[in-house]
Amino acid sequence: MAGIANDDALLTRIVAAIGAVPGVAAVVLGGSRARGTAHAASDYDIGLYYWADRPIDTAALGQAVEGLDESDPPARVTAIGEWGANMDGGGWLHVGGHAVDLLYRELGRVEAAIEDGRRGGVRPLYQPGHPHAFLSTIPMGEIAICQPLLDRDGVVAGLQARTRPYPPALTQGICRLFLWEAEFAVANARKAVPRGDLVHVVGCGYRAVACLAQVLFALEGRYLINEKGAVAEAAGFRYSPRHWRERVEGAFVDLAAGRFEAGLAGLAGLHAETARLAGC
Repeated sequence: MAGIANDDALLTRIVAAIGAVPGVAAVVLGGSRARGTAHAASDYDIGLYYWADRPIDTAALGQAVEGLDESDPPARVTAIGEWGANMDGGGWLHVGGHAVDLLYRELGRVEAAIEDGRRGGVRPLYQPGHPHAFLSTIPMGEIAICQPLLDRDGVVAGLQARTRPYPPALTQGICRLFLWEAEFAVANARKAVPRGDLVHVVGCGYRAVACLAQVLFALEGRYLINEKGAVAEAAGFRYSPRHWRERVEGAFVDLAAGRFEAGLAGLAGLHAETARLAGC
């Protein structure tokens, strides 16, 4: 389903304010706003790209957003690295009545992630905000789907060309890793059933579904950059188990009600069908 139109005047204001900050090499629109699937309450995800030897002047960035931000109390932007090794940093603003998330990305690491992904490399990393995992391929997917708003020297356009088409080696790498993990997660959940450990069983079930979603996105040639909405989106793919979303939700209804065997059998069936779609 097509999303609502973006507020171009808002984006122009944002780029005018932050585009001149020292160290900002490119500004992009990401997330659902870039994919055209946003709803009225969707955030504006704004990526700020920089080079390691010319980092963003975050003090200057903080001053630049003061005239934009409507938060009470005022928002702040982080130092580089404050959100962990994978996220770099950023800030949460409110501009023109909309939530605006600033996200830093270092271009050298993005280049390395793209080249690794083209070879089929994929590594799950721990990161708050990603309940399954922050994949090493997420920076690649962000570049692939983003809309450049300011692209000095055409660096983003060049990187985007390296993400298209979706690499067959990456499809193979994701299927190999996550089909195994999904099966393992269901088996691990079964070990907790005799103890009646609802939280552990449901947690393992979530990991299984998140893994299967990764596989379905890869089979579709789509980059999965956030777990939110992935189950619903995958329901519309060419390669998706029959009644995928309904069966996922039904399995969790069973698990939450303590019908562990029924719920886990449902997840095992989804794994088997996804594996067949992947040719595994």
